[in-house]
Amino acid sequence: MAATGYAIGVDIGGTKIQFAAIAKDGTILHRHQAPTEAQRGPEQIMAKVLAGIEHTREAMEASGAPAGIGIGSAGQIDCRTGAVVYASDLLPGWAGMPVKRHVEEWFGLSVRIDNDVNVFAIAEKVYGAGRNYNSFVCLALGTGIGGAMVEDGRLVRGAFGGAGELGHVSVDFEGPRCSCGNNGCVELYASGSGIARLGREALALASAAGEQAPDWRPESREIIRAWLAGEPLAAQVMDRALRALGAAIAGFIHTFNPEAVIIGGGVAEAGEPFLAALEEQVRTRTSAAMRDACVLLPAYVGADAGVIGAAAQIWHYGDE
Repeated sequence: MAATGYAIGVDIGGTKIQFAAIAKDGTILHRHQAPTEAQRGPEQIMAKVLAGIEHTREAMEASGAPAGIGIGSAGQIDCRTGAVVYASDLLPGWAGMPVKRHVEEWFGLSVRIDNDVNVFAIAEKVYGAGRNYNSFVCLALGTGIGGAMVEDGRLVRGAFGGAGELGHVSVDFEGPRCSCGNNGCVELYASGSGIARLGREALALASAAGEQAPDWRPESREIIRAWLAGEPLAAQVMDRALRALGAAIAGFIHTFNPEAVIIGGGVAEAGEPFLAALEEQVRTRTSAAMRDACVLLPAYVGADAGVIGAAAQIWHYGDE
């Protein structure tokens, strides 16, 4: 294999850090992971990142030097400096870490870093559902909701790289307070944690009314499973979640006029029933011309999108 035949991808999450050597066609050539152990502080996270990259480079030594190192991280990343601007409590103290500078100084290679949903969007653009589209919105429906916008084949970044916080678009200005400071963010309704919150509320109301409790706990996976099985209270919860998400996506379509909206993340693993119900909500809330120009698509790359998209930054931005 030529010296530029692979790149190293790193996906930094709240519970684990994934490392992989990725061929230019998206094939995983080598992989391993390490626990983040975020409670031990940001310095040890950075040390694990450097050690994991070194391990991957040594494992691929026979294939030559990598074309570069691409990193995706939870939080907001300054695309100009490669430093972390904001990180949630999942990565305490991670904000302010100059990740790109540390990796460049250690390895002397080209380094790209972006937030985890942006690299998910790059993976879908290069290898997945976005291959045939130059304008699309990506949504990652996990514990929270992350977003990314692609226009003319490139990410929309905003002032420093923080554009795409689509989970914090409000669908109810009188709704519950969000950690971001807004009220009624769509994340509070249609993320995994949001669905669980709605489930707790529904169970409390049913109990207060003397109704028999359904056979599910207020966790998003259980609620979705019960909804797919036709359980009435779970159906009420998912109807609220889908209406909130449909309203938000209709707003994104009217704002960005995308060719596609690509939906991924753990909540979207409910599959075709979820996508079909969401499509119905979106179509009833979107003007005809805008709606007809856009398709809703499931994400294609899968669970490895983070580490694959991280590495793909090296080729995706190679002409810049």
